[in-house]
Amino acid sequence: MEKHERGKLAEELTMLIEKGNAHVSFWDAIGGLPAQLRGAVPKNLPYSIWQLVEHLRITQKDILEFSESEAYQEKEWPKDYWTPALEQIDEETWENSLAEIREDQQQFIALLRNEENDLFTPFSWGEGQSLLREAMLIADHNSYHTAEIVVIRRLLNAWK
Repeated sequence: MEKHERGKLAEELTMLIEKGNAHVSFWDAIGGLPAQLRGAVPKNLPYSIWQLVEHLRITQKDILEFSESEAYQEKEWPKDYWTPALEQIDEETWENSLAEIREDQQQFIALLRNEENDLFTPFSWGEGQSLLREAMLIADHNSYHTAEIVVIRRLLNAWK
């Protein structure tokens, strides 16, 4: 793959991760969410927006750590990927979680943009995963749960 093509692919993956392209972005989905609704669990649903945000944070960090190093330590599914329900999430806790999501997202994007990193060749660890696959996994996983955040906001009458 030529340098220009690789750069274009990395930028397309970046836009997919950050902006969502054909769907609402994570940042738009959580924007303007009233603080008192962060921990609300709508009837017949298993989790709150807070739990989804934390699940996204934990999972994205896990994918980043896996993509960065063969020293990666596998987590236990599902125990290590979901946080318990909380009714109230204070501003500091909420903002820290969002900051970590942003930071890890930018760190992963730096991996994509680093021309020394092959997008296609499987890592020497894992089971055939490549940087390209992990980028698509982040985009797919985040878009799935972002849609759930939108649905929960609609059920709570808190969507724009």
